[in-house]
Formats: sequence, structure tokens, C-alpha cells
Amino acid sequence: MRTLLNIIWLVLAGFWLFLGYLAVGVLLCVLIITIPWGIASLRIGAYALWPFGRTIVAKPTAGVGSFLGNVVWVVLAGWWLALAHIVSGVLLCVTIIGIPLGIADFKLVPISLMPLGKDIVSTREGGFDRAVVPAR
Repeated sequence: MRTLLNIIWLVLAGFWLFLGYLAVGVLLCVLIITIPWGIASLRIGAYALWPFGRTIVAKPTAGVGSFLGNVVWVVLAGWWLALAHIVSGVLLCVTIIGIPLGIADFKLVPISLMPLGKDIVSTREGGFDRAVVPAR
């Protein structure tokens, strides 16, 4: 089911949102001082491209630096990326089949506003994505 939702998401909203994050990431990476925000934009863009089966969790080590970085992010790009998620979420909710996609779009608004101090993790139970390979 996740794969089907991700494919529909990719066609209807994910690709376009990814392009927005990609544009912001490239622009912020051009300026040397804003590279951390550019990397965060590219990381969230990959999540916005294929969101089902992953979730956002707060890093326990995030502190004042993450907060200050998020303030800069909101000023530089966060507000209009969050607005893009809200607009596309409303448009997706117009149709009955798009309601789950619209809800997923609204769940992306908090990380688009404050990406620093957050991790994107898989929601799969068991599996190899959470397995730790011992050092040899």
C-alpha cells in the first residue's frame, strides 16, 4: 500500500515539491555560509519525494544551535516551502482519493518550517533498515 501511495504522491505532488526543495538546496549550497541549510533542504526534498513509510523524529541532541538555525531557515526558505505544502494539501483534499495525500502533505509542514534538529526514519517494523551490522 505504501508503494502505491508513494507512486500516486509522486505524480500528483511529490515531484513538484521535490523540485522546490531542490531549487532551494542548490541556491543555498551556492552560498558557502548557507551550505548546512542547503543540505537540509535536499534531505527534506528526498523525503517529500517519497514520504510514505518514513516519519520524522526529533533528535535528542538538538539544542539552541538548531533553534537558531531554524529561525534563519524560516526567513530564507521555510515559509514559502510550508506554504507550498499547505496549498498542495488543500488541492489534494478536494478529491476523496486525494485526502490521504493531502493529510500527508500537511504532516510535512512542520519539517518544512523547522528542519534542523529532526531526523527522517523508516517506519518499517523489523527488516534490514534498522539492523546494525557489527564491525569486523
